[in-house]
Amino acid sequence: MTNEIIGMHEWLQTPPGQYLLAWEQAQIDAVVTDLFGFHALQLGLPQVDALRANRMPHRWFATSGSSDSQLKRKASLVTDFSALPFAANSLDLVVLPHSLELTADPHGALREVERVLMPEGRVVICGLNPVSLWGFRQQRAHWYRWLGRHRLFLPEAGEFIGYLRLRDWLRLLNLEIEGGHFGCYRPAFSSQAWLERFAWMDKVGAHSWPFLGSAYLLVAVKRVPSMTLLNPGWKPARRLANASVSVANSTGKTRATSQNVIK
Repeated sequence: MTNEIIGMHEWLQTPPGQYLLAWEQAQIDAVVTDLFGFHALQLGLPQVDALRANRMPHRWFATSGSSDSQLKRKASLVTDFSALPFAANSLDLVVLPHSLELTADPHGALREVERVLMPEGRVVICGLNPVSLWGFRQQRAHWYRWLGRHRLFLPEAGEFIGYLRLRDWLRLLNLEIEGGHFGCYRPAFSSQAWLERFAWMDKVGAHSWPFLGSAYLLVAVKRVPSMTLLNPGWKPARRLANASVSVANSTGKTRATSQNVIK
């Protein structure tokens, strides 16, 4: 058979890709609309307009390749996701729609996002869940490749990062998960007609097996431990000083005398 492996950008134009994009766009819009600040950044995947519902005055779209920059954007730059051209603690929001899956160094990209985020800044991450109907079909398709058949359902865009694995990465960087959603519970069909026939599974899956959605969205906040000023463990030694005090005698008269007073 011919090689049917396609990239992420081509796959997003297929019926399951459009189904995924519609879900992610709706979820991102709902999340970023109430996030306030001054500076927001989207890294990669121009098929999703991750900042369209956000109201921050300064919003950028960054890509790691020249193909994405051909799209019309108000602000666009080409950069390595592991070396962003922003100062530390300068961005209020960073959105990563499948960016960790598409970059060669997901660890470095996530560390860089933590660096540029302001304290209490948010990062929104979208990814494909390997523990799902789509993920199971992808794993099975890999076995068929040993027989000379190339029928991967999902694009071969590196290793997909599961929710639990990503959660551990975020914890190491003091990025606390604030919320998230799983979605896209329909089976791995390439046909639009079959995807529509199983539309009922989105509602059932969200209630019955929520963690088996084929896609997920996570929102994490950058926590910076605050410094607490402690009193020093030592105290200056108390010293005795001579001071003149008035003492009354038996005749009712007072006289000055020297007495040790604690200061």
